[in-house]
Amino acid sequence: MPPDDQKPLPDQHVEQPAPVYHATRVQRFALIIGLLIALWLALQLFASVLAPFVAAAVIAYALDPPTTMLSRLGVRRGAAAVIMMFALVASALMFALLLYPLVIGQIGLLVNRIPQYATLLQGWAREVLTDLQDNFGTEVVNDKLRDVVSGQAGSMLSILLSTVTSLIGSGFAIFNLLSLMVVTPVVGFYLLRDWPNIVRMVDSWLPYRYRGVIRAQAREVDRILSAWVRGQALCCVLLALYYAVALTIAGLDLGLIVGLAAGLLSFIPYVGSITGGVTALALAMAQFPQWRGVIVVAAVLAIGQILEGYVIYPRFLGDRVELPAVWVIFALFAGGAAFGFLGVMLAVPVAATIGVLCRFWLRRYLASPLYLDPPST
Repeated sequence: MPPDDQKPLPDQHVEQPAPVYHATRVQRFALIIGLLIALWLALQLFASVLAPFVAAAVIAYALDPPTTMLSRLGVRRGAAAVIMMFALVASALMFALLLYPLVIGQIGLLVNRIPQYATLLQGWAREVLTDLQDNFGTEVVNDKLRDVVSGQAGSMLSILLSTVTSLIGSGFAIFNLLSLMVVTPVVGFYLLRDWPNIVRMVDSWLPYRYRGVIRAQAREVDRILSAWVRGQALCCVLLALYYAVALTIAGLDLGLIVGLAAGLLSFIPYVGSITGGVTALALAMAQFPQWRGVIVVAAVLAIGQILEGYVIYPRFLGDRVELPAVWVIFALFAGGAAFGFLGVMLAVPVAATIGVLCRFWLRRYLASPLYLDPPST
């Protein structure tokens, strides 16, 4: 028996252990669905202003490994973030200043050649319709239809040029460009400086029961996403440099713009190569009176495809990226249709996350009784 001085008095309250509550499956699903709905509403409400912040997050994510390396060498995290952001901004400014006169000159050349291209397009459309009329008769293609189509074919380039000019010169586009140029480096610096603290804070919010599983899937997403982002950025830069230099050496007047566009659009599988190839061949046929120039441009494009498929992509991407090309194309178009430019920036991270979760759930399903139960006899 306990001593008298340790016996509880009749009016003394004895603390009981707190009851242990367990979250039900309904509560877990409600939490997940609520978070998804809140995220969707936030994207719908603030999609027009989130682009600089998402771009800054992408920059911070991409520059975190070299910044961490500098901090391990003794440089403070804030100073390392300043060095990396300064190097990024200086590289972008140097690249823009070097290419600005050339790009402006080629844009002026394109504007001056719009009437020539319109005349060539009119003549080509008239010849095609004349051949169709000779082969199928005037009942299928009459003279009025031929004149209308040939005239409209010539005005398509002028309409396209005026549309692009109005979009570039609109105030909202200029505001978005300025916000990307000014806000993104500032926000990127703060995110890059505080990136380890942000990761630790988000990690502390994970539920205890599923913390190990969520961390494992997050590491898998990070592995795939980091390989895709850094590898794809290097591939785009290398392809843009190759196409711009090679098409310029081949004598194509607008080779610099076409090459840069083809390389930078190569982050969308097949879109950059197809768009750049069709544009370069069309401009070559309009520029060169003989087929020799067209053949040289076609050879440049063919060598670019060989380098892209057998050298650049296997070297910098390889099998580390478990993102099928069709899945990336669908994610980019779906994100653009849902949230515009913001959706395009978020498409690949979301696609990588969904891919990792689908593979995880598929492994769980293949190991569950839903799949392993034998058929009833």
